[in-house]
Amino acid sequence: MKRRELIGGLAGAVAWPFVARAQQPAPLVGCIHSGAAASSTDQFAALYRGLNGIGYHEGQNITIEYRWADDQYTRLPIFASEFVRRGVKLLLAAGGPVSALAAKAATETIPIVFTAVADPVGYGLVTALNRPGGNVTGTAGLTTELDAKRLELLRDLIPAASTIGVLVNPNRPGIARQLNELQEQSGRQSLVILRAGTESELETAFSTLAERPISFLVITADPFFNNKRAHVVTLLQRYAVPAIDQRRDFANAGGLMSYGPNLSDAYYGAGVYVGRILKGENAADLPVLQPTKFDLAINLKPRRRSASTCLHPSSPVPTR
Repeated sequence: MKRRELIGGLAGAVAWPFVARAQQPAPLVGCIHSGAAASSTDQFAALYRGLNGIGYHEGQNITIEYRWADDQYTRLPIFASEFVRRGVKLLLAAGGPVSALAAKAATETIPIVFTAVADPVGYGLVTALNRPGGNVTGTAGLTTELDAKRLELLRDLIPAASTIGVLVNPNRPGIARQLNELQEQSGRQSLVILRAGTESELETAFSTLAERPISFLVITADPFFNNKRAHVVTLLQRYAVPAIDQRRDFANAGGLMSYGPNLSDAYYGAGVYVGRILKGENAADLPVLQPTKFDLAINLKPRRRSASTCLHPSSPVPTR
């Protein structure tokens, strides 16, 4: 063999693995969400920032497919099973515990990252926050855990209140515990439970406000109420009842008050975890991230932007 041919053959042999590696398809991530795409724009923008910060860019070196349940939770197990059959590299479960539980039931091997789930240990998603074990990790929400605190804040603002309305989604897992904690916080004040898991049920629930002497309303933490934010605020204004919610955009939209963790930070952390797992880390070894920043927003003037105070300015995601 001539010297030139030998060198050319060796060069081709060395270059081939790099060409093959460059032609490998981007890893496929399947995302299931309990709500609608339109209500999650800000949160997913934060998730993309987390991904970008660790070197992943959608459409370049990662592919994400989305399935939106539009508040019809029975769709979630179907979506999760579909992605498992297709052999996705990772399942991203967004939109509360219903999505995370559906993903966990679908696979024990494919890594799962959940976003802003209240009490992941209580729901059986992980064995411990610091060492989740298994194939599941993500970001905790401290959402329903703060329902009682939200009741306390609004009661301090309206101390003469005697009857408190509580809006709950009966389709949410763990609703009984959620209501028990609120009952303990209510003290001598009576609670009127309004149940709504569909848009038509919202209308029915709010009609109760005109029939009962309800002083204010606590909107419990749930993705359904986040998705129906505009409708809920319209109903509150129709019945002229002050209310508190978990997300700051509620006060911005015209509600009286909101208090809760910054959900965009939770999605940012989830994006970071998706990237770290795709790079080879194990979900079992990544501790569940907990929020460290909480926003209190009070709408000082109806229909105008609220003044908001950040209670804890520290960064919520240590990997940022």
